[in-house]
Amino acid sequence: MRKLFVVLLMLAVLAGALPACQQPAGPGTDVSSASATDNQASPQAARPLSTTDNKDIAPVYPVTVEDDLGRKITLTKKPVRIISLAPSNTEILFALGLSESIVGVTDYCDYPEAAKEKTRVAGYSTPDLEKLVSLQPDLVVAESIHEKTVLPALERLGVPVYVTWAYRVETILKEISDLGHLTGRTSQAEELINAMNEKINGVVDITGKMTDKQKLRVCYLNWHNPLWTVGANTYINDIISKAGGINIYEKDFEKSRAVSLESIISRNPQIIFVSGMGTAGDVVYKAVKDEVRLYSVDAAINNRIYKISNADYIERPGPRVVEGLIEIAGMIHPEIFKPRQ
Repeated sequence: MRKLFVVLLMLAVLAGALPACQQPAGPGTDVSSASATDNQASPQAARPLSTTDNKDIAPVYPVTVEDDLGRKITLTKKPVRIISLAPSNTEILFALGLSESIVGVTDYCDYPEAAKEKTRVAGYSTPDLEKLVSLQPDLVVAESIHEKTVLPALERLGVPVYVTWAYRVETILKEISDLGHLTGRTSQAEELINAMNEKINGVVDITGKMTDKQKLRVCYLNWHNPLWTVGANTYINDIISKAGGINIYEKDFEKSRAVSLESIISRNPQIIFVSGMGTAGDVVYKAVKDEVRLYSVDAAINNRIYKISNADYIERPGPRVVEGLIEIAGMIHPEIFKPRQ
């Protein structure tokens, strides 16, 4: 059977699905691709959410859900071999208690600790399709960056693929619910969503009553050469809004892109957040802090250029984004929310 899968894979490759996979992800990818970070967790890093093996009532298959691309995915039986192609997806699967079912992850999947022990099948945008298929997955959880590369090849082979694309915090909650249904972990999904909503509501119940005058202008940067930020239709923009801020680029463009230093200065942000991709957070933060041309903006004048304590809190659209929301809310409105020390 394994040899047959590999032969079928080769046919898919010849059909043209594979070549585009060789493009490495970088600052120019969609904001969701920036989630492949590898930062060291801060002392206050959240513990992994419950991964206890609670037993659900056996789900009735077939089960059908709609992924973030609007594709319908139907499973005729409970998946026992699952591959994740994004660190955020891996965190969701572990939080649902699916550790034993996860047979493959990416090189960047490092949380929780048990994820480091799983078989590596992918960089980020360049999975090893032959190795992936040889693991005979019942379900692959991919990301939107794989839409034109990995997805067509796996669809030709009949491998079920659920694709995530989190453009709002609520989208992340939907993904958790969908994956809970697909894997027979509905009660774990509900428990996780309730825990996340409790933290989200603890912030938005306050910020939702603020006027625009009470909110502060925020610039979010995760790269410095060029300066890279986010616009509308991104979950990071949604986090800023929920935290009581106004993203200075929300009305200019969607998704993520490079911007000029002059455009930042002209918008005069009151707060600048820096995260950074991979392990580059300190480098990006230093570059922004040392940029003398930014000294004229309110964020620099009032010493309100902040580095996110753990970039994974906000760069990975998974269960820990609620920690990023709480941290950012505390930095934007320390008079209301107690900032983390």
